[in-house]
Amino acid sequence: MNILKRNIFALYVIKTAKWFMLFMPIIVLFYQENGLSLRDVLTLQAVYSIAVIALEIPSGYLADVWGRKSTIILGAVLGTIGFAIYSFTSGFYEFLIAELVLGVAQSFISGSDSALLYDSLKNENKENQFIKYEGRVLAIGNFAETIAAVVGGFLAEISLRTPFYGQAIVAFIAIPAAFWIYEPSFKKDNIKVGFKHIISIVNFSLFKSKNLSLNILLSAVIGCATLTMAWFLQAYLNEIQGFSKYQIGIAWSVVNLTVGIATIFAYKIEKILGSKTTIIAILIIIGGSYVLLGITDLFFIFFVIWLFYFVRGIATPVLKDYINRSCTPNIRATVLSVRNFVIRILFAGFGPFVGWYADIYSLQNAFLLSGIIILTSGFIVLLFYFSVIKNNKN
Repeated sequence: MNILKRNIFALYVIKTAKWFMLFMPIIVLFYQENGLSLRDVLTLQAVYSIAVIALEIPSGYLADVWGRKSTIILGAVLGTIGFAIYSFTSGFYEFLIAELVLGVAQSFISGSDSALLYDSLKNENKENQFIKYEGRVLAIGNFAETIAAVVGGFLAEISLRTPFYGQAIVAFIAIPAAFWIYEPSFKKDNIKVGFKHIISIVNFSLFKSKNLSLNILLSAVIGCATLTMAWFLQAYLNEIQGFSKYQIGIAWSVVNLTVGIATIFAYKIEKILGSKTTIIAILIIIGGSYVLLGITDLFFIFFVIWLFYFVRGIATPVLKDYINRSCTPNIRATVLSVRNFVIRILFAGFGPFVGWYADIYSLQNAFLLSGIIILTSGFIVLLFYFSVIKNNKN
């Protein structure tokens, strides 16, 4: 087995372990059973985001100078510990500790995995196939989440805590897979280890390189929107549509299967539509779906939800690829971590605010407000984005 196949196989296993989320279809119900409000739920996720934020860029930098393999191993170990804490505790503050551990775990894997894949492809001069392979890795994750949603729904009939027992076991599988990774080689001549170098990469990513900074901002707006939807959908299906726990599990499996299928064909769709049309369509459908969910609950709304998740499957590999094209291997993991950092910063503010708005007014009003904010901010970024592209061509 050559290096590329070996690393792709390891990433498949890690992605499966990470995304086989038995708890996800019922986690909001689990929180509510333990006395948490919707605001508490979004606050916990904001804390998770803050934990990711705190180490997102340093962990990406460590992946560049220490090695992608080492950071992924550390993330896999901490992920197992985080779910073990969830399995045997209850209450807001205990869950807070679990989220902090899981946030640190996530920070050490995010960025490192995509950088590992891109550099593994680059070693064999196949980096132009990143969208294709990233799509497959993401598809594996979403297929795993689809199956886990069904299994988790059944386990939840025993108790809402049972899925977490299984989750700790599943998370452990990522550890041996991480040790199986082979570190791809690339030139590190320009790497000067130190805090100043981290700042210089962040400065380059967000300010000096207009093309890179706008790609990161666009990816952040879409990423925040899809992340927020993940935490609103269960409440919407339960409160607005009256779904049972089992039905929510089935619905969750359907939308994640949709994401998985979309990621497989993302590179073909982007090639057919072209980058400009693809980006515009992603923003309109993602933001427009929030608006429609906010103004109606008629039967066709299920098609809107399905379309949202289909476009989500296209957006992730495509937008990551645009970022990868704009940076060099020796800063790639750090730059991808900057992307994730900005997404989490946006969500840390946006999520609790919209959760508060839903508690005060209504869930559908929160959807409508979210859609307006996403569309407005997204089109502002696009105006600058296309202006920079036009100037680069002239």
